[in-house]
Amino acid sequence: MLMQPMLHRLQQRHHGASIDVLAPPWTEKLLRQMPEVHDVVINPFPHGALDLFARRRFGMQLRQARYDQAIVLPNSWKSALVPYFADIPLRTGFIGEQRYGLLNDARKLDKNKLPLMVERFAQLAETPGEMVAHPLAAPELKVDDIQRAQALAKFGLTLDQPIAVFCPGAEYGPAKRWPPQYYAELAQNLRTRGYAVWLIGSAKDKEVADKIVALGNEPCLNLCGVTDLAEAIALLSCADLVVSNDSGLMHIAAALDRPLLAIFGSSSPQFTPPLSDQAQVLKLDLPCSPCFKRECPLGHFNCMLKLTPKEVARHIHIHPKR
Repeated sequence: MLMQPMLHRLQQRHHGASIDVLAPPWTEKLLRQMPEVHDVVINPFPHGALDLFARRRFGMQLRQARYDQAIVLPNSWKSALVPYFADIPLRTGFIGEQRYGLLNDARKLDKNKLPLMVERFAQLAETPGEMVAHPLAAPELKVDDIQRAQALAKFGLTLDQPIAVFCPGAEYGPAKRWPPQYYAELAQNLRTRGYAVWLIGSAKDKEVADKIVALGNEPCLNLCGVTDLAEAIALLSCADLVVSNDSGLMHIAAALDRPLLAIFGSSSPQFTPPLSDQAQVLKLDLPCSPCFKRECPLGHFNCMLKLTPKEVARHIHIHPKR
């Protein structure tokens, strides 16, 4: 989601440009909902795999598309190989991992001038030496009535109550996850206010979602690992409230412009905030936070444990009438 403003800026600068995105297969359905994306090229290489000769073959296959420019967002050496082997004339990205030669438009990143990741991506849409054009377009996803109705019907859901969606996962590690017992207490609070509570996430999030349900929330619906990404997006678009850790689903909820409580602990909203006026960032400004670690290096996890369900509930407005 954080690269979508870059795509928007590219279309502003290059009217009529056709933009394809090389990306992992799990992102395909999300990317196809972005109006800026012409096509998605599936990246067949697992995370961390070099596969030098396979990358060369894959890059040479892409030569027939005759791309004019490749923008390489990851900072790794191997991520710049396919555009190089594809013989794309202009290969843009930030300097990193000795990529000189692989990139012929290598930019130096000034982290102080570009504190936000979304700004750093957008910078690569500009010509060398030009600063990011502000204001940046906010990430935006649209879900039509047919998509929404199909997702609701598939899972037997109705919208006769206000809907609260919890996104209790976070891929990076446990330090980014608000405790399941806190989610459970908040779910009980919301159900007394008349909300139906849905839990959405990947199969990796099912265990923590099961704990939330087991802690006195049997009426809650655990959809973690059950939906594909397109269905998750459609169901998120139904939410009257989303409560989420700092995660990909948080950014999707923001792009859908849903009322959002975004919980931050080990990470920083000064780097990857939810980009929506409907989002409230909840965090404790502790001296040890943000640490950007996968697990609490001090062992106390205070950045999350001291952000209590009672405090989070204080930021929830009276639920809307349906």
